[in-house]
Amino acid sequence: MKKIVVLGAGESGIGAAKLAKIKGYRVFVSDKGIIKDDARSVLINNNIEWEEKQHTESLILDADEIVKSPGIPDDVPIVVSAKEKGIPVISEIEFAYRFTDAKIIAITGSNGKTTTTLLTYHILKNAGLNVGLAGNVGKSMAGLLTEFEPEFIVLELSSFQLDGMVSFKPDIAILLNITPDHLDRYGYRFENYVESKFRLIKNQNPSDALIYNLDDEVISEALKKNKPHAELFPFSLEQKVKKGAYTRKEIININLNQKFTMSLHEIALQGRHNTYNTMASSIAASLVDIRKENIKESLSDFKNIPHRLEFVSMVNGIEFINDSKATNINATWYALETIKGPVVWIVGGIDKGNDYSMIEKMVADKVKAIVCLGKDNKKIIEAFEDIIEPIEEAESAEDAVQKAYYLARPGERVLLSPACASFDLFDSYEERGDKFKMAVKSI
Repeated sequence: MKKIVVLGAGESGIGAAKLAKIKGYRVFVSDKGIIKDDARSVLINNNIEWEEKQHTESLILDADEIVKSPGIPDDVPIVVSAKEKGIPVISEIEFAYRFTDAKIIAITGSNGKTTTTLLTYHILKNAGLNVGLAGNVGKSMAGLLTEFEPEFIVLELSSFQLDGMVSFKPDIAILLNITPDHLDRYGYRFENYVESKFRLIKNQNPSDALIYNLDDEVISEALKKNKPHAELFPFSLEQKVKKGAYTRKEIININLNQKFTMSLHEIALQGRHNTYNTMASSIAASLVDIRKENIKESLSDFKNIPHRLEFVSMVNGIEFINDSKATNINATWYALETIKGPVVWIVGGIDKGNDYSMIEKMVADKVKAIVCLGKDNKKIIEAFEDIIEPIEEAESAEDAVQKAYYLARPGERVLLSPACASFDLFDSYEERGDKFKMAVKSI
């Protein structure tokens, strides 16, 4: 009986452990931190051996294969030791892929991938298809496969999940955009991050599809070096395409086997970045033969996720918007581009290698005041002190909201769009967004 060791007992780790147990592997789960109660219950109920607060080498390095959770870097000692010993280290998605015949639509990008994943899932679900949602949103793919066997799986994939891929191959791949993100994990080399994203398409063949953003210069250049084998379906706001999607005069045009148009005013997701997301999802849905009437209906009634340009409340004429999911510069650029100024901008957290000059002009045009929400705000202050005044600092969501409220005036907006990870003051971007919303409602 083969032994699988799962490193990390989060959503993906627990899903992988449960699936491995069902498939007849001997399973051991090891987490360097404390395993949460609900995860511990799953392990106990499925008779899976586990440890927490440590990685015991003797128990881990006799594995036939190791499934590593995406949050664990490749350079931690136990992973390095495993690779030196020749033990394969793979991702949960790679492991789960072995056990499904589902048609897979996999979506990645620096920004917009959660929205695009949920929108694509929404269209397929509304059309009556047997579809599962997994990856970086919803359940882990392995966890999903312990519950039912879908005909289609819509997957959101982060670069960390793609790093552990060997044989994984999506039937339909979507590349939305690539901008600097997580550079701390990639040796502060952008090309390493780009290479990680392109692992999505490396195993595709001519019967597969690649949907990609024709306007993204990084993707276009990388496609020249990483010649795709899949059939190409570009989407663009700037160029007319023969086979794919494009916009002209506020009309989306879908050009595939079935052709249809839709006014930008009819779609639920507004803003330039969401037009890209909408085009990508529309192409994917068309490729799995969903009727244009179903696609158009789903595009018009879709509701976006929490923490992504989420309207919170109007307080004395001041609108509060929660964009806590914006954990990089490009996501914040999209947020500022979408909403109308003047804006009091709440920004800050754990910097992942941000280059604030990328949004300097947008901030100068839209932002009237900044509130820094983080423990170390020096880099943000230095970037904007010459163009924005005042800049305040806060170490809690409550303090940030109070300061922003007093800086804003009726008709203006307070935008939480941090451009940074949350882990200095919060456990997750969800907690940061929830505390922001609570603070707004207590004004």
